[in-house]
Amino acid sequence: MTEFSYTVHDDNGIHARPAGLLVSQAQKHPCSIRMFCGKRLFQVMGLNVKQGETVRICCEGDAEAEAAQALEALMRAKF
Repeated sequence: MTEFSYTVHDDNGIHARPAGLLVSQAQKHPCSIRMFCGKRLFQVMGLNVKQGETVRICCEGDAEAEAAQALEALMRAKF
């Protein structure tokens, strides 16, 4: 399992648009990816992550390191 933590810096937290970006990126990878509750848009939006909160992303399976790297890069660039 490959995992990382990220503290959200965006003033709006993870709302619909960034949640959609995360889900789109997650669905590109064959491994299991968990951010508390999954890869579906409403599950990620339902986390209601606010600015300053830290999320943990866990990737497990085929190409897990690649998936974690891609998701972390997206989060650093967008959130």
